[in-house]
Order: sequence, then C-alpha cells, then structure tokens
Amino acid sequence: MRKLMTAAALAALLLAGAPALANDSSAELAAGGLVLTHDEDIEMRSEDLYISARSVVVKYRFVNTSGRDKTIRVAFPMPDIEFSEEPLPLLAEDPVNLLDFHTLVDGRPVTAEVERKALVGERDVTARLESLGVPLAPHLEATWEALDALPAATREALEREDLVMVEEYDQGDGRGMVKHYMPHWRLKTTYHWEQTFPAGRELAVEHRYQPAAGQSAGTSIGSPWSSGEAWYRDYLRRYCVDDHFLAAVRRTMVGDHAESAPFFESRVSYILRTGGNWARPIGHFRLVVDKGDPRNLVSFCASGVRKIGPTQFEVVHDNWRPDRDLDILILTPTPAEYQ
Repeated sequence: MRKLMTAAALAALLLAGAPALANDSSAELAAGGLVLTHDEDIEMRSEDLYISARSVVVKYRFVNTSGRDKTIRVAFPMPDIEFSEEPLPLLAEDPVNLLDFHTLVDGRPVTAEVERKALVGERDVTARLESLGVPLAPHLEATWEALDALPAATREALEREDLVMVEEYDQGDGRGMVKHYMPHWRLKTTYHWEQTFPAGRELAVEHRYQPAAGQSAGTSIGSPWSSGEAWYRDYLRRYCVDDHFLAAVRRTMVGDHAESAPFFESRVSYILRTGGNWARPIGHFRLVVDKGDPRNLVSFCASGVRKIGPTQFEVVHDNWRPDRDLDILILTPTPAEYQ
C-alpha cells in the first residue's frame, strides 16, 4: 500500500493568534470532477486541479484516439443535498446552481442541461413533490413553509409515504406544541451536455465552482477533552493530521486558550475517484492546494507533497489512477475581534 504523507509538516511552523471556541459549525459537501460516458477511445491526458476554501478550478486535456469524431455525454454531478438543522455552506444565490458551477470547452462557455431528482433512498419522488407545488431543495425555508402549508390530510399522506419527518416543539408564541413537517428526501442535481471530441485533436475542458466548505468557529484539534474519543482519532486519520501539525496547534494553547486552540476550521472535500473510472490512468495529474494565508495551517492525505509557495502545496502523479477521495483541513487564526 502506498504510504500517505501529509502537507501538515510543511506548514507546522506557521502559528496563529488567539480567541474563544464556539460550537456552531457546518458540514462540507463533496463535489468532484467531470464524469464521461465510458469510452475506450477518449483519453484524459492531463488533469490540473486547484483547490482552496473559496475556489475549485479543474482543467482537463482530452484526446480522441479513434479515427473519427465522437460525441458522448458529459456530466457534472453536484453533491447531494439533504435537510439539515445545521447551516449548509452553500455560497451561490441561485437555488439550482448552488455551487456557481461554470464550464469552458476550448475557452468557450458551455450551456448545460440540468437534471434534478428528489430521492427517498433510491425512490424517485420528484413528480409527487412537484404535483403539490413543493420546492425540491430540502435545505430551503421556502420548502419547509410549503410543507407546513399543505392540507393536514396531504401532510399525513406524505408522512406515511416517508417523504417527511415530523418535528414538534413549542415556538414560545403561546400556541403550545406545534407540528412542523421537514423534508426526508435528498436532492440530486446533475449538469450534463453532449460533447463532441474531434478525432486526433486535443480538447481542453475547464470547470470552476465555489466549494461548499464546512466551517467551525473553533477546532477540537489538540484539545485534551477530545484526544481519547474514537471520533477524534477517525477525524485525525481523515485529514492525515500528524505530530508536526498537532505540535503547531498546541503551541498556541496558552493562557485563555489552554483548553482549545484559537483557530477556525474550514473543511473541503473533493471526489477524486471519478477520475479512476477511465479505461486508462490519468496521463498527468497535478493538484495544488492553497491554504489561503501564510498563517493558516493545512493538512490532507497525499503522497509526494511539495511546498511551492507561501500558501500553496503541490502533488504531481503520472499515469495515475486515484483510489481515494480528497479531504482538506485548513485552520485559520481567529480574528482579534472574536477574542
């Protein structure tokens, strides 16, 4: 098995400022790269991937090795969205294009079709919800309000069909305990289009979007109260947090911060394994992880990590087939105004 090394050691001496730990957080939503209909003649000659907490940019070079033009369907699956009482880190205002996804082919914008499905398990409930005028996005308040506004008999039917969950609580407005109906489906969104790959000619495809980075106003990394917990050990393994990284964090745990380090967390996930679905490995793969500020700390699982700038870390592979997805942890010093 290939040994995994972390970029944490390269950033270990970058220390930080100071403030109070809060417990509010959001969970990251993993997106990934383009998915093409399997075709033996289309090779991915290269993939150049840039990831930060604010931006993901992926540039591909494809070559059609057959003797004729080929048109196949190209898709970009968005991360599935489920109901959550925690805030979701969705950055774009467009309720359909949640991650502000854009694609260029040979430098020209592509207009993609959008497929949206509401699923309970693998059961498609899209038509049922649309017939009731209920928005498909389970994270939006407009969806929750639409469910609450349905006739009682319809809400009860949706509960029997396992489309909704019932929450009952006192809102403090004198009405006592009130039932609310919350989505029990997930929303699957996929952008797709037909793409022609000219025979024998290289085709450049680029897409960019805003990652749905999870965030926490504090961190459990290095804290004595978390070190014995099983979830904490799993957390460290997920991001390949090593002793150098932990030492850098613990050096900030002094005075008012003796129990918790003065950092905010950002967590970015990227689905790499779709790049392993090809008949041939990716010819040349380059990843750049940008932690955003020299004072920030970063850790992620990868082999051959090399620091190439004050905030950037590079991973390069040739003839590579990814066997795991990418999870990146960035710790940012808490601003002085929150101390």
